[in-house]
Amino acid sequence: MTEWDLKKLRILRTLRDRGTVTATAEALLMTPSAVSQQLSNLSRQLGVPLLEARGRRVRLTDAAHLVLRHTEAVFAQLERADAELTGYLRGEAGEVRIAAFSTAVPALVVPAVRRLRAEDRPGPGVRVREAEAAQAYELLAAGEVDLALSLAAHAPTARDPRFTVLPLLADRLDVALPADHRLAAAPALRLADLSGDPWIFGGSGPWSQITTAACEAAGFVPEQAHSASGWTAILAMVEAGMGVALVPRMASAQRCVRDGVVMRALDADQPRRHVAAAVRHGAERGPGVARVLAALTAAAESFTSTE
Repeated sequence: MTEWDLKKLRILRTLRDRGTVTATAEALLMTPSAVSQQLSNLSRQLGVPLLEARGRRVRLTDAAHLVLRHTEAVFAQLERADAELTGYLRGEAGEVRIAAFSTAVPALVVPAVRRLRAEDRPGPGVRVREAEAAQAYELLAAGEVDLALSLAAHAPTARDPRFTVLPLLADRLDVALPADHRLAAAPALRLADLSGDPWIFGGSGPWSQITTAACEAAGFVPEQAHSASGWTAILAMVEAGMGVALVPRMASAQRCVRDGVVMRALDADQPRRHVAAAVRHGAERGPGVARVLAALTAAAESFTSTE
């Protein structure tokens, strides 16, 4: 029977995720030569070539991808074993590390932590790290956090064997208008009514995509007058009459809306952005992670019920 070396398999998986031997070495705190040596040893152990040269880089062979498809199930089972052992040793306490994007922290993570603290039995400690999707999933894959919150559009796909992704919230989007806007007091408002207005949204990234997708679904392409990614800057420009902007309820609920800004619901269009939680595959069954996920789900339900 073939002898499987988990340490070497983890190196192979990291190479697949990072793309180069140098990046793999940096992620695993190894030297590039040590990475190459370990993978050469693994290839000899398994009796198949795992890497092939492509110029100055290497790529995984079909045999390497076959090996990784099977080892993902092994890593998931080890995550479950680790989670159960942690729960056993710590009496379901311990610590759960969360990476979350900025508006999710006050809207979902903080209420979830309060729920855990209010429970009769001891709960896991929660350590929070603010991070956007790309960084959050790097941290999750590297084992530096246990749970990542992001917009669903930027979460891993269901075909990624490393992660389990769970939907949390459909966050409604409202439009921010200057207080003296011609439609600030209109009885009903549709996105199409603002097709001729200047718009304020990020030059790239998720908010740019969400704004343009919502407007295109309403039948027009928004004219981007100004580019900003922070809500303070966006709402300051709206207040000054420089344009209009879509704002998620999770952001407006944090009292960041200025006095000279009117928030209007778009009941006819009902644009939304979707928020998801992700954990390493198998870790969702661990007592600590499961309790934090349950608390986040309850916080999301409570937030939705107050809209």
